[in-house]
Amino acid sequence: MQASKAWDGVCVHPIGGRSAKPRRAGVTMVIDKGLGLESTRELLSLAGDYIDFIKLGFGTSAFYDAELLRAKIRLIRGHGVHVYPGGTFLEVAELQSATEAFLDRAEALGFDFVEVSDGTLAIAPERRRRIIAAALERGLGVLTEVGKKHPADRQPLEVQRRQVREDLASGARYVIVEARESGVGVGIYDDDGRIDRAALEAFETAAPPERLIWEAPLKSQQEALIERFGPNVNLGNIHPQEVLALEALRVGLRGDTLRRAARVGARHE
Repeated sequence: MQASKAWDGVCVHPIGGRSAKPRRAGVTMVIDKGLGLESTRELLSLAGDYIDFIKLGFGTSAFYDAELLRAKIRLIRGHGVHVYPGGTFLEVAELQSATEAFLDRAEALGFDFVEVSDGTLAIAPERRRRIIAAALERGLGVLTEVGKKHPADRQPLEVQRRQVREDLASGARYVIVEARESGVGVGIYDDDGRIDRAALEAFETAAPPERLIWEAPLKSQQEALIERFGPNVNLGNIHPQEVLALEALRVGLRGDTLRRAARVGARHE
């Protein structure tokens, strides 16, 4: 249960219906590219109620001292937040025939989720299913990711739609739609970072919205997805310093979504 907030009893959120933790819809996934233990503690103290997953981006967790990493994972999980190493790191393990050892180490370090992706490497669908199964057998939750990081490797939308369905059928908790850190020229975004409607609609028909996490590092993308799906859309690759700004956007405590809430009569009387 969330602690009382400083302005409780004065104002209510202009956009209602925001889900509270623990939640399955409306999750926020934060990308952590190297926060220290005290910075992580400060982040969770300030914004832990609004963070559901922390991803230790790409292969950054390889550079942590083992005990420091364990302490950071304990800290994150102690605040009711899931934590996992970036999918690119697992791709490296797969390239080096070390996936089983990677999963064993992830479990031993205290991670409670892993990400299965093929954003850089090509992993056959059957092999992908086996990796998901191996993670689940160890008690690890699984997030998968669809989409390629390099534009030259972009797959047809039908291939990505099929992968979404197969991943969920294999036991993935959520499927992440790739957008990298930039949110430009990748996934559902064009070269200007705007949403490609055809791509968005292709994913919408692949899975229920509560099973997809849209990587949306840019404010304009977050706003557009909130407008389309409501405050409980799942959003990822959020920078640590942007968590509260995103939450304000979700509930109408920011001019962009407040304007819309007032226009459609969504404010509370």
